Amino acid sequence: MAARIMIVEDEPAIQKLIAINLQQAGYLPIYANNAEQAIQSIQTELPDLVLLDWMLPSMSGIDLARLLRSNKRTRLIPIIMLTARTEESDKIMGLEIGADDYVTKPFSPKELIARVKAVLRRRAPESLDEQIEIDGLIFDPSRHRIAVNDNVVILGPTEYRLLYFLVTHMNHVYSRAQLLDRVWGDHIFVEERTVDVHIRRLRKALERVNKDYLIKTIRGSGYCFSADPGINQGG
Repeated sequence: MAARIMIVEDEPAIQKLIAINLQQAGYLPIYANNAEQAIQSIQTELPDLVLLDWMLPSMSGIDLARLLRSNKRTRLIPIIMLTARTEESDKIMGLEIGADDYVTKPFSPKELIARVKAVLRRRAPESLDEQIEIDGLIFDPSRHRIAVNDNVVILGPTEYRLLYFLVTHMNHVYSRAQLLDRVWGDHIFVEERTVDVHIRRLRKALERVNKDYLIKTIRGSGYCFSADPGINQGG
């Protein structure tokens, strides 16, 4: 599940250079030559991170960043600003409007990829491939494997994506609607009760290794993945 990185850049040579390095690092680049193209693409599917050039034709990168941060649907998308501006005041402006990082041109592709990884680690842990262990449950995204000791948990693709998201957002409660947006995709239209069906399937699979208690139902709120016995459950 490669992270989708949107490159909003009007200079083809820079756009191509960034895309090649993103692909080599295991990411999926998405292209937008201007803010309007970026907005249209984001309306279809949310990227995991946006690399945003400051100086764009028509709407500037700063204005696009403000727009993304002001919208409930897009406000959590990580943003890295790319710009030739080197003044401290410009950097402060970029960060104040909500950018997660700021990279000045010309930049080293290796440095840019390192910044992308760092921001994703902070803001989008579901995009990483690091092995995670929770209360004896080993979740290994790189091998697409979930196991307890040597007992492998067999999941369908939807249950796997659902567990992937919950594991990488431990102790956070998500409503059915939020899970539909983040796991199924906000461009997919299905009933909220679909989430309940897949939660039951996921619990049944985890029950075979005595880990079904990790999926908690929070009465009136939604679902949560946690090993903390102090988190209240219900429903």
